[in-house]
Formats: sequence, C-alpha cells, structure tokens
Amino acid sequence: MRKIVTFSTVLTVLFFGVNLYAASYKGQRIYSKQCVKCHGRQEFIESKTQKEWKNLFQQKGQKLAKIHLKSEKAQESWGYFESSKFQRKSHHLEDFLVEYAKDSGRVPACN
Repeated sequence: MRKIVTFSTVLTVLFFGVNLYAASYKGQRIYSKQCVKCHGRQEFIESKTQKEWKNLFQQKGQKLAKIHLKSEKAQESWGYFESSKFQRKSHHLEDFLVEYAKDSGRVPACN
C-alpha cells in the first residue's frame, strides 16, 4: 500500500512540476505568434517590471485586452483578444512575460 501511495505522490509532483515549467514555454510560443508583429522581440518584454506585467494580467488578462481593444493601432489583434483562446491561455503569456521582465535578470530568446 505504501508503494502505491509513494508512487502516486511522485507522479503527481512530476506532473505538476513539468506543467509549471511548460507554461512559460507556451507563453513564449504565444508571444511569438501573436505579439511579435506589433511589439517586436526582446525590448518590449523588458519594458516592464514583473509587478507591472502581473498587474496587466489581473482577471485573466482583461486589463491587457482592454488596452488593445481601445487602440486603433492594435486593430489586427482585436480578434485574438476577444477570443476565448486568449482568456484560456493568458496565464501562459503572463508567466513568460513575468519571467523575462526588466527586473528578472533573464533574457528571452524569441524565435
């Protein structure tokens, strides 16, 4: 019985540990597909601190979406920010942007 409990615990920890790391990777992919066209690569990511990025992503990114939806310059991205896909996956983008923010000391490699 102990072996089963131990095995289940190890699998659970491994599963959640891998998913935490994967979120930033998924956010990088989202940024490369959706954001690079308008915002460029590294400079924009490093334009805000971790606290500023977290603030923009409150309530599943609604603050960030409102900024884009009010801007005529961001008209190309309106469809994405209005979609349920953005709401479902905004936490991945947040993880990526917070991880590579100005005050994080890390440098993103956007391809």
